[in-house]
Amino acid sequence: MAERNRRTVRDLRRGNRARVLQRLYFDGPLSRQELGPATGLSSGSISNVVAELAAENLLEEAGVVDSDGGRPRTLLRVAPGGGLLIGIDIGETRIRVELFDLSLTELARTERLLAQHGYDVDRIVGHVRSGVADVLRDAGADPHRLLGIGIGVPGIIERDAPDGAIGDVGSVVHGQTIDWSAVPFEQLLRDAVRVPPEVPFFIDNGAKTLGQAEMWFGGGRGAGASAIALIGSGVGACVNHGDLLDEDRSSQALEWGHSTVQLRGRRCRCGSIGCLEAYAGAEAMRERWHEAGGPLPADADDETALAALLAAAYPAAGEPDPVAVAVLDETAECLGAALGDLINLFLPERILLGGWAGLLIGPHLLPDIRRYAQEYALKHAAARTTIEMGRLGPDAVTVGAATLPLADFLARGGSRPSPAPRSGPPAPELRTPADAVRSRERPRTASDTAG
Repeated sequence: MAERNRRTVRDLRRGNRARVLQRLYFDGPLSRQELGPATGLSSGSISNVVAELAAENLLEEAGVVDSDGGRPRTLLRVAPGGGLLIGIDIGETRIRVELFDLSLTELARTERLLAQHGYDVDRIVGHVRSGVADVLRDAGADPHRLLGIGIGVPGIIERDAPDGAIGDVGSVVHGQTIDWSAVPFEQLLRDAVRVPPEVPFFIDNGAKTLGQAEMWFGGGRGAGASAIALIGSGVGACVNHGDLLDEDRSSQALEWGHSTVQLRGRRCRCGSIGCLEAYAGAEAMRERWHEAGGPLPADADDETALAALLAAAYPAAGEPDPVAVAVLDETAECLGAALGDLINLFLPERILLGGWAGLLIGPHLLPDIRRYAQEYALKHAAARTTIEMGRLGPDAVTVGAATLPLADFLARGGSRPSPAPRSGPPAPELRTPADAVRSRERPRTASDTAG
């Protein structure tokens, strides 16, 4: 109670703005009359907040609806042009950079292949720097309209020091499988990426950004508890609890790929043995098929190898390759057993499979994965859990990364952050569902993605 009493008028105003923006973003368009019950604010507060946000070009009208015997009501929504967001996926095979408006409609994109150079830190920073410059240039966008840059990376993310503390270098990445040890990634990006100093960087685990995207716009929407698995060359997961607008909502990235599924099993790239990733990651599937005599060059990349493995196990004509079938069946069992652990530990209502490799193997292996999960999980817990494919496709990590600055912007009631400290010279003068979310064909509406 004492903490609540210390809130200032500015805090209350920002909180009211945040309530309105968040409700319109996830449930809009809504009328002023609907915003009152939805936010718990008085009609006077709604009028004041709406007037402020409209004056700042953060809200716009979205048509009118008839009311029961009264005047037609004007619908409001968050204005897509109210700001810009960048989402970046530091993946195993490529870096994808996308520029979005506030509705998460894609405005520009670029990719950088990682090839044999892998995760050299300087090279990754250079790719991010040039990728950001490319999407801003291609869209003809003003960098001063950026609300933030969100980045999904492999590994464990921690803050080196509290905001504003001496020696603060922002988010630090510990990525054992990519040979990153306490890399001050945020500080490196602040110094290298040519954007205005007030543009914040938000760095989180790639599985967590994937999970947030699915919770906001995909198969996790509406679930009180969910687990989202990211299956690529490596394997990760994210567990979410609580509704989108629940103040107690939590989201946690898990190093799920390094849980043990086989005692004295295969050596994982993390250095341990018997990890899930050593059986279910695309890199491991490629290696296992090649070791078993699969007709694949040893230097084939993970994407090429996985496509060939699936084609051998599920040919359009002829008999399936029994070696490929055996490799994939073992993969399905390991995934099912590990999902059984997630079910027993976290009791999720839904489990979603995503990541580029998950999207490839899922349509073929999902029935077997479900069967194995039921065998390895407690019966009552498994009966309460559905296992489905993620709905947002291969761009889900990038979209999720863009939701990191978006969630911060909404929580701050649409206010922009102060300039962040930079250790190097100042940047040149360059230059958390929405009304629509970016897709290849058209913006996707909330009704399209509702669970």
